[in-house]
Amino acid sequence: MEITSPKLILIFLTSLIIGMESILDQFQLHRPLLACTLIGIILGDIKTSIIIGGTLEIMSLGWVNIGAAICPDCALASIISTLLVIIGKQSIGYGITLSIPIAAAGQILTIILRSLTISFQHLADKVINNNKNTTYLSYLHIISLILQGLRIALPVIIFSYSIKTKTIKNLLNLIPKTITDGLNVAGNIVVTIGYAMVINMIKEKHLMPFFFLGFVISGSTSFNLLSLGIIGIILSILYTQLSPKYYIKYNKKQKKIKEDELD
Repeated sequence: MEITSPKLILIFLTSLIIGMESILDQFQLHRPLLACTLIGIILGDIKTSIIIGGTLEIMSLGWVNIGAAICPDCALASIISTLLVIIGKQSIGYGITLSIPIAAAGQILTIILRSLTISFQHLADKVINNNKNTTYLSYLHIISLILQGLRIALPVIIFSYSIKTKTIKNLLNLIPKTITDGLNVAGNIVVTIGYAMVINMIKEKHLMPFFFLGFVISGSTSFNLLSLGIIGIILSILYTQLSPKYYIKYNKKQKKIKEDELD
């Protein structure tokens, strides 16, 4: 698949918005599932982009900026990984594996850019102290926000153009098959570790039997996700109805209602 000029423009604009959104956190467009899906819509392969985005979303759940600590850049990793798989014709495991060093490189870019934009804050202080020009402050805010968008958009457009000219494809073809196969295996391991980390954070001991039951049903039947979801809902309803914890609360509530009616 070749990237046409209109698609390149759409990818650039989308990456620009995603980069700005990674600072604003308003609509969460920088999250892998949304970022990959948006790029997949532009490239015409939504299914592959959702698979990549969903996998990266699980892996990056713990990537959160805390104080001055900057997390890896999941937005840049998501977009380039999607381009690499859909346009570069690489496997999903290969793209997911390369997303980790890409995210680390994006993290360095973020740190550099945030360090540079400190000058905007000092300039804003001087403006307020001297002439109190709030319009100029708005310009500073918009410029710094656009710079954050370009932090994602420029590397993405350079990478996209490289794929368009087949430069990246030629470089990827030079990589020995043993290395690409190893990266695919590593990508699957990374995904498994990501799922394990999430399960470890949200697990509840009394609900784990249902978790393992889901694996047994999905592995031994041909049910689709909709069927498995309906089975899960039915089991959850039965559990809440039969569990003594909820059953006792229900009986107490009903008893209180009857006492109130008698009074």
